[in-house]
Amino acid sequence: MQNVHSKTNLPVEFTSFVGRRHELMETKRLLALTRLVTLTGAGGIGKTRLAARVAGNVRRAFDEGVYLIELGDIDNLAHLVDKVTSVVGLETPPTKLPLRHIAESIAGKRMLLVLDNCEHLIVEAVEAVTILLRQCPSLHILVTSREPLGIGGEAVLRVPQLAVPDSDRIQSLEELEQYDAVTLFTQRAELAEPGFELSDENQRAVSRLCQRLDGLPLAIELVAARLQMMAPQQILDQLSGRYHFLTSGNRGAPRRQRTMRLSTDWSYELCELKEQKLWCLLSVFSGGFEIDAAESMCTEFIERELVLEVLARLVDKSILVKTEVGDKARYWQLECLREYGKEKLQENGNIELVRRCHRDWCQNFVQWVEDNKFGPHQKNWINRLKCEETNLGEALRFCLTEGSDDDIKIGLQISRVLSEFWMIFGSSTDGRILLDSFLHNLDGQATSSWIRAMSARALLAGIEGDFKTGSELVSKIRIHSDIEIDQECPGVILSTEGFHGLFSGDIMLALHCFEAGARVDRIGGDNSSLITNLIGLELAAGLLGDLNRATICKEEVVAISEIHGTNLYRGYSLWALAFVEWRADPVGASSLLQECVKLARVSGDRLMASLSLEVMAWISSAKNVERDTAVLLGAASSLSQSVAGSEVIPALAIYRHVCVRQARFVLEVREFDDSLRNGESMSFEKAIAYALGDTRWLKSEPRSAAVDQLTKRERQVAGLISEGLTNRAIAAKLVISQRTAEGHVEHILAKLAFTSRAQVAVWVVAHGEAERRRSASYVV
Repeated sequence: MQNVHSKTNLPVEFTSFVGRRHELMETKRLLALTRLVTLTGAGGIGKTRLAARVAGNVRRAFDEGVYLIELGDIDNLAHLVDKVTSVVGLETPPTKLPLRHIAESIAGKRMLLVLDNCEHLIVEAVEAVTILLRQCPSLHILVTSREPLGIGGEAVLRVPQLAVPDSDRIQSLEELEQYDAVTLFTQRAELAEPGFELSDENQRAVSRLCQRLDGLPLAIELVAARLQMMAPQQILDQLSGRYHFLTSGNRGAPRRQRTMRLSTDWSYELCELKEQKLWCLLSVFSGGFEIDAAESMCTEFIERELVLEVLARLVDKSILVKTEVGDKARYWQLECLREYGKEKLQENGNIELVRRCHRDWCQNFVQWVEDNKFGPHQKNWINRLKCEETNLGEALRFCLTEGSDDDIKIGLQISRVLSEFWMIFGSSTDGRILLDSFLHNLDGQATSSWIRAMSARALLAGIEGDFKTGSELVSKIRIHSDIEIDQECPGVILSTEGFHGLFSGDIMLALHCFEAGARVDRIGGDNSSLITNLIGLELAAGLLGDLNRATICKEEVVAISEIHGTNLYRGYSLWALAFVEWRADPVGASSLLQECVKLARVSGDRLMASLSLEVMAWISSAKNVERDTAVLLGAASSLSQSVAGSEVIPALAIYRHVCVRQARFVLEVREFDDSLRNGESMSFEKAIAYALGDTRWLKSEPRSAAVDQLTKRERQVAGLISEGLTNRAIAAKLVISQRTAEGHVEHILAKLAFTSRAQVAVWVVAHGEAERRRSASYVV
């Protein structure tokens, strides 16, 4: 029996308590406002540890005791009451009902009870808590459960995962240590492998591990224990199925908390049959989903009218996490729960059928995008595409794996629609490889879909600077369209040829193609293609010095955009006119570019932002504001590299070279280089803010001191990166293993705080590591 004089049975902490500052403060605040607080969250999220720490922090406020009652092994109300009676130190007279006796015994006492793990005893816990709170006005109860009790006056705090770093962005060790998931991993790793510390060599692997494990404390602790046998990168390499590494843990913990597998089994068994079914069905979504997607995809398996109700129950039970994206609710599963659901689908033999339903939803979604991309709902489809990109990637891989004619055609449709998204918001190498695969499987089938997909791929090649591939694709399109003229998309074909002319420097060819494309689009009524041809014509005319014609094209684009309520194309038209006018009317051009940047900020359009910042730099140079010029050049280059990996329109290069020469002439070399790097290091949001004159970002943000600390071999590797060599090619060139080459590249990215090889290439040129390539970008 608990010693009544100690007035607490809170466990002694054997390991450090990491993070949770906000949750600690919020739980204490809620306990001060109400007498019932429930901490909810998925298994392994750390509810018990948080509750115990809160209880310890507030002990002085409860002079009659703070008690932790573990209910994980309790299976009925009688046992629950017995456990409370025992822990609090009461004796139950046989003549009284135990629960009523507890209430009478503590009725006047200021006491805190922590009821831990109530999810399997919700009905019993509700009965006990209701009676105790009603008859004990000074009693407070803190509950941990995977779902709320649902009692009036209950305050619910959902315990989130620990904060994880973005593994796609290189960060300093100091930055990484600010993330609670990394701190927890590091501290538990020190226990498993004394002497372990976060370093330049292991920080990317640790960062990725924490992200792969969703910041789930139990999973992080289990994986960190593996450092007795393996290095972080080795664990990451073998963490293909999370359960492979998460099946052993602390023998002193309750059984359900010893492994992630047992914890997830526990959650699954607590779900009703329909909840289990929906859990598994929704596991095929990657990156989350919205309600319409769940209802559409699951109707073959569950009545549509029940989907929302069951989905809500899964949120209550912490199987799904609800977030707000704009004005929409979006739902997602922790990755370990998602993999568990997929495993169950595999066991039941339903995985292929469910994935096909997911593919069908993705096909219907991209059709919706096609129908709405030219109109007032443009912002909606852009935002939704950003959210659904990983789902669409899953569908594309499924189509290619299945390989039937229908799958290939659907995959081609999805990738064709996505291609415009890739052009505007950044490259997607995997997606482009898939697009190539679908085109290869349908080679020579001159359907409307095939021609439009070929046109999209040719534009992507041009934006990437791969003019050879672009030329070959344009030739294929021309041959097939000559054999079997597609009445649906002649304007698309002509605009593709026009942009190929622009990218390759043949401006007259571009002009003629855009003129012809605009004519056929006016007749055919394809406004999307028409506006594309008009923007191309505007730019080509401007490059040839025909300002009047460029202005007429811009006015037509603006008129069409206003009629249909679309802003995306309008921004490119404004940019094209600003480019034409920047020397003759820098004030007017600056005004147009400000509008372009604002539109880019709303849509997240990195391509438009890059082009706009580039011309802003030229204007800044003409005004002799050279420091701003260098910052804008750096920001524009970094954004362009993130989208295309190169300068998008070679015809603009001459203006850039003149601008760089002027800035270098006025500024000292170090001042220019520092300003340039400052611009290159800016995020999309910071670059936009700088261009709009937001003074919060005017202060220089220099790179880490490691910028000058590359080893001789790393400088050699950086030079080869700037020449476009892959890791395999670098290994062959230097006669080293590919793994060693990859390690050098990782170290270079870490030391320079870069996120892409393209940024390394820019840095090499700017720092004179590849003199023969200097004229390609930053000419002195």
